[in-house]
Amino acid sequence: MDCRKNYLVWFPDFTEFTSEDNKTYEIPIEMRFSEGHLVSMIIYTLFMFISAIGNISVLIIIVKRTKKTRSRINTMLIHLAIADLLVTFTLIPTEIVWAATVSWWAGDTVCRITAFFRTFGVYQSCFVLVSIGIDRYYAVLKPMKLSAAKKRGKCIISCAWASSTICSIPQMYIFHLETHPNITYYEQCVTINTFSSQLHEFTYSFFGMISMYILPLIIITYCYGSILSEICKKSKDHLVSSEKLRRNNLEFFSKARLRTLKMTITIILAFFICWTPYYVMAFWFWIDKESANNVDIRVQKGLFLFACTNSSINPIVYGVFNIRKSSVTQGRTRGSNTCTTEIRLQQVNQTS
Repeated sequence: MDCRKNYLVWFPDFTEFTSEDNKTYEIPIEMRFSEGHLVSMIIYTLFMFISAIGNISVLIIIVKRTKKTRSRINTMLIHLAIADLLVTFTLIPTEIVWAATVSWWAGDTVCRITAFFRTFGVYQSCFVLVSIGIDRYYAVLKPMKLSAAKKRGKCIISCAWASSTICSIPQMYIFHLETHPNITYYEQCVTINTFSSQLHEFTYSFFGMISMYILPLIIITYCYGSILSEICKKSKDHLVSSEKLRRNNLEFFSKARLRTLKMTITIILAFFICWTPYYVMAFWFWIDKESANNVDIRVQKGLFLFACTNSSINPIVYGVFNIRKSSVTQGRTRGSNTCTTEIRLQQVNQTS
């Protein structure tokens, strides 16, 4: 009789394991269901509902809007919502079930497939955020013909999907099923024994941090910082030649600049706050695993939870600033993007 089956239960809190040859082993705390696992389950479940409701709502609103008027920003927001929903319905449920079982029950093949999709959704969400920033950057600072802009937008989104796939494929190789040498019921989907040296493991992990956190943060900050700088510059130029502008146009510039400033700060802060705690803890593990393991398990789980919070926050951030009913005021049509609208208004005024 296989004694392993007696230990494969939900929320396992066994302190000892008796093998088939009647040897008894003490089960370490990290291999038992603990408060850290409970915290993970509660918070992940909360994030899953928030993210699902937010992203599905955003997706429905944008799809309805695109039936009437198509725009690149709406198309990209659809891709962002889809990417965040991938995180919501692949990564988060896996983490919830995994916390409840503690060990991995699904076998080696599912382990590798799951490892791919858990990373793919997160990469895709990050890369689409970068795509939106790049598209807005070119729309404001380097405007071009509509056909060329559409082609560029499709190219950027295609690169985001392709890059996410390429960056996630190695996960299927490095993650595999490992069985504990003594506590044989305990199987885990891990990277143990994959890398030939600690340096190789650190290099791969550092590549993930660069591609998923540092590089996107730099690009997003640069793009939106440049957009805000351009808005401020154009606003000052028009204030100098205010005789050419009507009072309501000046008021529009002021409100648009303030809205752009709020959007810029919110986008950058949201990305930074969501990802920084995760990579601080991850980096700590890379350089000193022994001291990192001494951190309270609840704190560890809590910090790692921030890895997927960006998918819950994205609908709020982009919904507030980009999904609003368009209104026409005194002959002006307000588009879905503050920065693009401002530049178009400037072009009209310059030709008058």
